Formats: sequence, C-alpha cells, structure tokens
Amino acid sequence: SFQFYRHPSANMLMTPDDVAYDVIDQYQIFHFGSITLIDEPERSATLAAIQHAQEKGLRISYDPNLRLALWPDEDAARSGLLSGFEYAHIVKISEEEVEFLTGGSDPRTLWRDQTEIIVVTAGAGGATLYTHDAHYHQPGYRVEAIDTTGAGDSFVAALLVSLLEMGDNPDYDALLRFANAVGAITTTERGAIPALPSREQAEALMVQKTV
Repeated sequence: SFQFYRHPSANMLMTPDDVAYDVIDQYQIFHFGSITLIDEPERSATLAAIQHAQEKGLRISYDPNLRLALWPDEDAARSGLLSGFEYAHIVKISEEEVEFLTGGSDPRTLWRDQTEIIVVTAGAGGATLYTHDAHYHQPGYRVEAIDTTGAGDSFVAALLVSLLEMGDNPDYDALLRFANAVGAITTTERGAIPALPSREQAEALMVQKTV
C-alpha cells in the first residue's frame, strides 16, 4: 500500500518554467506518468514537457499509474488517466488499470492514432504486448516476493531500454522476458531503488523456469 505526504510536495509546485528542456533534448524517449496530471501547475509543466519532446521527435512513453486516493473521485481519475493516451506511442498498463479505464479486459479500446504498443502487466502472470495487428505474451518468473514497490517502474525501464537497444525490428518476446525478469527481481527486496537489479541478475533469472 502507498501513503502520500503532499499538499504540497515538490512535484505539485513545478511549473512549465521549471522544466529542464535541455535535458529532454539529450534523449530519444520521454516517459511520464499520470500522477503529475492531477494538479496545477504540475499538469501544465508535464504537458509542456510532452509538447517539447514531441517537437524534438522523441517517442513518448506513458504509465497511467492509478492512485485513486490522489484524485477527487473516480470520474476525475478516469478522465485524467485517459488524457495521457492522447500523447503516447508506448503505454505500460496493469490489468487492473485496463479494467478501471475500459470496464473490461481489452486494452485495444485504449488505442489512439499514434499508439505503437500497449503492454499489459499481470504481476506474477507475466505480461502481454499489443501492436496494431498482433500480440505477444510471456509468463512471469518464479521468485519469492517480499515487496512489490517499484516493480512496475523497473518493468517499464527494462521495456524502454530494450526498445532503444533493439532498434527498428524489436524482438517482442525477448523484450518481455527481460522486462518480466527485471520486474520480478525488484519484488524480492524491500524498497524500490535498492531492489533494482543489474542486467546480469536479470539474465541469470531468465534461464530459470517461468511461473
């Protein structure tokens, strides 16, 4: 479970003038989440950063991370999370978030004109990646989970690293196996940052049996 100590937290005070646009210019992918879409001025700062990334030709990655307690109500949360899909080429979303946003289990209803892939995570059940005309599934790995904090974030980090490394013809099955391994290892220790694995740890887990 998560408890948020804010009103204000640093991100809630961020304005478009605070965005480090020169940092964005150094990269190929811009990743954002839904929590900075809740309040002003951080929402305007996030949208300004996204617009700048678009103008520079970056791919946009989005995690519609549902934290209901931070939104005024469910309708506001649903509307806010959905707004991020209008900008994203790459989406990482959980099964629970798909159900919350669509009322069902089909993530394709979240597809937008610029969408390239949607990846749906299912915890220990692995993940499924959807392209415009196909889908790929890889099961999860057997680990002794202690704390799931940060598992989704580490999964999407591995996902984006793989997309950058694989270039124009990604091996989606290999990509999912790597991201599943990174996410799984993150659950085996307490905390988000201390639990992040090395590439060698992830590759070692990938030779083991899946769930």
